[in-house]
Amino acid sequence: MIIKTATAMDEARAISVLTLAFSVDPMARWSLPDSEKYLATFSPIAKAFGGSAFGKGTAYIASGFTGVALWLQPGARSDEETLTRLFNENTDGSIKEDMQGIFEQMEKFHPTEPHWYLPMIGVDPVHQGAGIGAALMTEALRAVDRDGSIAYLESSNPRNISLYLRHGFEVIGEIQSGSSPVLRPMLRRAR
Repeated sequence: MIIKTATAMDEARAISVLTLAFSVDPMARWSLPDSEKYLATFSPIAKAFGGSAFGKGTAYIASGFTGVALWLQPGARSDEETLTRLFNENTDGSIKEDMQGIFEQMEKFHPTEPHWYLPMIGVDPVHQGAGIGAALMTEALRAVDRDGSIAYLESSNPRNISLYLRHGFEVIGEIQSGSSPVLRPMLRRAR
């Protein structure tokens, strides 16, 4: 399995892989249950959430664009203003208050000290279960370990928790609001 650093030229194709990967994600589909709206909205959401990784050299792709991981290095942040706008414009009114509660809780769990943040990792559903997610994690965590930094993520899919545990992450709480699925914030100590 070859993992390489993605470039700006890879961005559109990589975002397409994430769109496929998150099409069955509990949190993504709770917030965007209509398939047409999901397909129209997820790409700009992914770009706002982790798209700056392409310009910083912290986006990774697996051979054949079978999987993608977007990491934000210490000091880098998601485009929270755009994320808020996209969710406000595209989520059903009945969950807007719950969405706000989720974002507030995410902020409380997010580490305040310098850290690497994994906003998105996904494998094309056709290729899931083949070790691609593990290869993406292993490659990215080399940079994290070189820095001696902590790493942080929120798992939106319970099926992925075992992958993160195998790579040294620990569940540090639960994020849930109203009818939402549970997000699990996870932290990996510096190595």
